[in-house]
Amino acid sequence: MASETEGVMNQCARWSSAVSSEFKRVPPGRSGAMRMSTRVPGFLLSAVACFAAAVTTAQVPSPESLAHAEVLRAEALAGSNAMAIVTSLTTEVGPRLAGSEAEARARMWALNTLDEKGFSNVRNEPFEINAWERREESAEIVVPYPQPLAVTALGGSVATDANGLSAEVALFETLEDLKREPEGSLLGRIVYVGHAMQRTQDGSSYGYFNEARTAGPSIAASKGAAGYLIRSVGTDSHRFPHTGALRYMEGVPRIPALALSNPDADQLERIAAAGKSISVHIKVDSAEIPAAESGNVLAEVLGRETPDEIVVIGAHLDSWDLGTGAIDDGAGVGITMAALELIKDAGLAPRRTIRLVLWGAEEVGLLGASAYRERHEAEITQHVMGSESDFGGGRVWKVTADSQTEAGDQLFAEIARLLAPLGIAPGSNRQPGGGPDLYPLIAAGVPTLRLHQDGRDYFDLHHTADDTVDKLDAASLDQNVAAFAVFAWLVADSDVSFRAPEI
Repeated sequence: MASETEGVMNQCARWSSAVSSEFKRVPPGRSGAMRMSTRVPGFLLSAVACFAAAVTTAQVPSPESLAHAEVLRAEALAGSNAMAIVTSLTTEVGPRLAGSEAEARARMWALNTLDEKGFSNVRNEPFEINAWERREESAEIVVPYPQPLAVTALGGSVATDANGLSAEVALFETLEDLKREPEGSLLGRIVYVGHAMQRTQDGSSYGYFNEARTAGPSIAASKGAAGYLIRSVGTDSHRFPHTGALRYMEGVPRIPALALSNPDADQLERIAAAGKSISVHIKVDSAEIPAAESGNVLAEVLGRETPDEIVVIGAHLDSWDLGTGAIDDGAGVGITMAALELIKDAGLAPRRTIRLVLWGAEEVGLLGASAYRERHEAEITQHVMGSESDFGGGRVWKVTADSQTEAGDQLFAEIARLLAPLGIAPGSNRQPGGGPDLYPLIAAGVPTLRLHQDGRDYFDLHHTADDTVDKLDAASLDQNVAAFAVFAWLVADSDVSFRAPEI
């Protein structure tokens, strides 16, 4: 939908064209003043009124809307319910593996919590997935120095046989080194791949190093390997291995795959550096569960004027099964639910609808995100903007947006201005992002805004047994809530379009 300002300006352009045409039709020799007074007084008055209206309408957002945003920001900083929400989820439900009974309990928890808070249109949108279940896992060095290793099976890993697998280890410093290995050269061996991932504020190195986890098992199998070990994709120095989903390639044998804790990976590399040949024994007991149920949980604050236009905020409800999923992504659930609650409890009704989506089955392949897009395909063009909280509970330090219009740029500038007192600096307003569960919507053309959190310690905890609620800080969560409330309110209470006009 074109913004009110753009509509007024288009009308101005039509009136201006009409005025110009009237001047051209006046016979030569008549004075400009005479032409104006006798031929176009109505057009002129309309033009003057139109441009005055444009100046008034061009203030995006309105002073009243800005004032509400400032109040929401202050209320959040004074103390939101974010910590109480994530504490409730991680205590009353705990870990929430996709497709499991625990994820089903998490959906019930969400539905009950959202109902109690009085949101509109609270509902579950179910979908089926092929789920994976962890049962048992272990690893140990057999030669040259027998000792146990701290490991976890990667999500989706096939099982070994009941006796496990013993084999010599072929060590590779990077995944690229493994890729260059000739096919068939690693027949029957267990491949180990290390890496040198470093902590960063924005977590930017994760995408690159994560390929060793997602694609590594199939790459190793294509070279003849019988098993796969990886240095955990994490930045900690604790004996907490990091799990996460792998992606088996079609036409390549599926081999069991595990992650070593970083200290245990160091141990393996020390032994190899001393010139010793290493053999390990690994064991994985796991199962696939076809046609398991997952679901997305939705709730809304309805728009007062254009309720069919939707601003999406949310987080993913599922988690891995080692910790209690507080950092990933209970924090996001608490942040976005508390932000929507703040708006509702203030008695505010935005022009557009704000929709909270708690996506299911994110960890195993963004399955809830894909199901959401498929289910809401007919209304995708009515999705104004989206943002997800899925990077822990660290403070927001930067905001970026995927604005494609001048009016969108103007509103983004106002959002950035109100976020600056929170220590949040503006980045690009031509940068798609917003969170993993928004990827299918981004592909469909939905603009996004991202509130970048400080993630320097995020990959210390990510996908480990150490992902628990005691790692969260209430004040940091409140700062996130303030940012989400300001963003969601200002976008929803406007009629600005962020989408590039169709040509």
